[in-house]
Amino acid sequence: MHRLGLALAPLLLVACGSAPTPHGEVQSEAFSTRELIQSDSNRMASLAMRDNLNSLFLLMDKLYRRNPAEWKKTADSPEAAVEFVRIALREGLGWGPLGERRDVAALDLALKPEFQGDRVAAFIYATADSIITAHGGSTSFNLVQGVDAQHVYNAARNMEIAMWVLASRRKADGTPLLLSNEMSAAGRNLSFEREMGKVIGRLDLLASFTTEKYRRAVISYAQGVVAGPFLQFLPVK
Repeated sequence: MHRLGLALAPLLLVACGSAPTPHGEVQSEAFSTRELIQSDSNRMASLAMRDNLNSLFLLMDKLYRRNPAEWKKTADSPEAAVEFVRIALREGLGWGPLGERRDVAALDLALKPEFQGDRVAAFIYATADSIITAHGGSTSFNLVQGVDAQHVYNAARNMEIAMWVLASRRKADGTPLLLSNEMSAAGRNLSFEREMGKVIGRLDLLASFTTEKYRRAVISYAQGVVAGPFLQFLPVK
């Protein structure tokens, strides 16, 4: 028995060493009375919006780390610059360097080579504003609000275009508009692309779900009409 234990010991060590690394667990929000006036689709849209905005602020932090000269145009620290953009979006305010431009017009200006302001703040603000605009100007939804599936779908395509422009367009001196992804001999860092991919994926899922919701409502009604005669109670005596 002792020899068997010695023989199994290396196998147990290998098994322990190959145990999966924990990556956290799904989190649920505490109940809010606001949910009483939300349908399932309202709730899904609200959660997707929350996660998309969080992703954009995470991207803002990543971009500031690779482009530290940008936040210095806005605030005394990158954290303060992020907070300024949060406030502007939460209060529905414009972003000074973009003038009166909002939505895709603001995004277009933020990605022009000649733009001189904080390009990170302008890019994230304009991206978030375009997503909010696609959702009817709201960040939380209830029973009296709806989401236009085509507008949300268009927002996802705009994100793809913005990623391509950011990766391919150059300033007059030939340097990138912003350093984002890194692919060099030193290593590969595609965290920007992955996080933006999450945003696009959520938008596409919401657009498909919204379209499916109305289609299923029609099908459910038709099923009720067809199955109605077969669902009547029968006499038992």
